Amino acid sequence: MTQPTSPATGAEHGKAGGPVREDAPVRTRPPLGLRADVRNLSLLGVLAVLVAVGGFTRPEQFLDTANLQLVLTQASVIGVVTVGMTFVITSGGIDLSVGAIVALASVWATTVATQEYGFAGILFTAVVVGLGCGLVNGLLIAYGGMVPFIATLAMLASARGLALQITEGRTQIVTVRSVLDLGVPDAYVLGIPPLVLVFAVVTAVGWLLLNRTTFGRRTVAVGGNPEAARLAGIDVRRQRLYLYLLSGLCCGIAAFLLIVLAGSGQNTNGNLYELDAIAAAIIGGTLLSGGRGTITGSVLGVLVFTTITNIFALNNLQSDVQQIAKGAIIVAAVLVQRRTAAEH
Repeated sequence: MTQPTSPATGAEHGKAGGPVREDAPVRTRPPLGLRADVRNLSLLGVLAVLVAVGGFTRPEQFLDTANLQLVLTQASVIGVVTVGMTFVITSGGIDLSVGAIVALASVWATTVATQEYGFAGILFTAVVVGLGCGLVNGLLIAYGGMVPFIATLAMLASARGLALQITEGRTQIVTVRSVLDLGVPDAYVLGIPPLVLVFAVVTAVGWLLLNRTTFGRRTVAVGGNPEAARLAGIDVRRQRLYLYLLSGLCCGIAAFLLIVLAGSGQNTNGNLYELDAIAAAIIGGTLLSGGRGTITGSVLGVLVFTTITNIFALNNLQSDVQQIAKGAIIVAAVLVQRRTAAEH
């Protein structure tokens, strides 16, 4: 009797192929680990070129320590969201609601009633709102049988609407001093902003979770072949629920970081975060159809996008030009990665 195909067991594993004929020509491919290294080196090359461009066009402003700290700080917010998105995409899913969840969590955590509880109240509310939205997404997708695209699209609309209702279109100013103090230079640790340190911790935990734990192997297995994963004893529905909870948790953390960065809560927060997070994960090497994910590549993708935005802002270029350039660089980066990987 034919045995079911076993699920993939590593974060860089893809989907299994069909039977191979004995007389078929053998086509060698580089090891998965090598291909991942090549992708990351390609992104590092793109990032190096961008730094060179920024240093050439605006050397005094771009290479200034304060500006580099700003780039890393801005990357931290979307970077935390991208870590959660990487897990979801690796499992074969998608989450279009991350930007709206960040907005809802940020405005709920900055209401007058919430700020009465100080630092702990704001942080707790942001995280709980993120987890709550992730729970709803997970239940609808894993146990309700809804397609991830539809379920998270509905959450996007609902969360944005609720955020607008809470704020009534107004900006909610943060008055808690201990929260605002995290964004001032005096709070930096060895010149590193606290938000960047949080991003580094989330990235490290995400990398370990995806590459060194059973949870990560199950995530890859579900994305590579859900049926094979089920036959191997993995509770696919529960795993998907956990993944959307993880995405919601990352959105809650990102919302708190955004509150610190902006000093306020607005219903427009997190606009287009879902597109930036998906694009960063994809150009980093995470397979959109699932079965392969890389936290390192996703973080490099975030840094590439944030650096592009900073360079264009310093050169006073219009936003439409920025978007066109971003699209061109995404295509170029992916083509370079594919070509380089094929040659190795």
